[in-house]
Amino acid sequence: MRIAILEDDPDQLALLSRWLSIAGHSVHGYLLGNEVLKFAGRESFDLFVLDWEVPDLSGVEVLRWIRASLSKTVPILFVTVRDTEQDIVHALTVGADDYMIKPARQSELLARVGALLRRAYPQKDETQLVLHPYEFDTLSHRASMNGAEVDLTPKEFELAVLLFRNIGRLMSRGHLQETVWGRRSNLATRSVDTHVSQVRKKLGLANSSGFRIVPVYNYGYRLEQLSVDHGKTNPQK
Repeated sequence: MRIAILEDDPDQLALLSRWLSIAGHSVHGYLLGNEVLKFAGRESFDLFVLDWEVPDLSGVEVLRWIRASLSKTVPILFVTVRDTEQDIVHALTVGADDYMIKPARQSELLARVGALLRRAYPQKDETQLVLHPYEFDTLSHRASMNGAEVDLTPKEFELAVLLFRNIGRLMSRGHLQETVWGRRSNLATRSVDTHVSQVRKKLGLANSSGFRIVPVYNYGYRLEQLSVDHGKTNPQK
């Protein structure tokens, strides 16, 4: 998963980033609240880890901005030295999903992050992803539409599964690139667009299929599920 961390202590930031990276997450660290606002405004993240005491914008101010401007549902975990009951209640009341008091312990942090991600992005353990008329077998990497196999390249398949597992969610190009190709990939942004275009074409992701890929200028893409009766976007997230 793609995680953003706000922590003004470089050593703490490096430690938290290392723990989460070892656990398999793609981590982006920021020392200032304004940096989070800047990058979160043009990139998507699966979870935010916020410190409270930050020089420019406090973690609570960043939290309020995320909830007002980005998402009501993206998980947010506070990791801070502020330990009063009043502080904890305040953070949870304004939109935090969980709260840890420093010093953070590695196993507990990873357990809490894992719990938040499972709750926010539930994924069945089955190897079959079925959303009529589409079926994806994640073991054999086979995709089909209305029972007929669709010839997707390995990366096209991964991209399609990622989009279908995040129906209704706006995902940045950088997020798609990191998840499918890895953070260190030198893939150009246009290549992401080309792969999305191929997935759209091969799977027939137009209104008539019940799904459509919607591009968002200078940001990324969202796969929308349409109402069978009226062709309107299904509001489920």
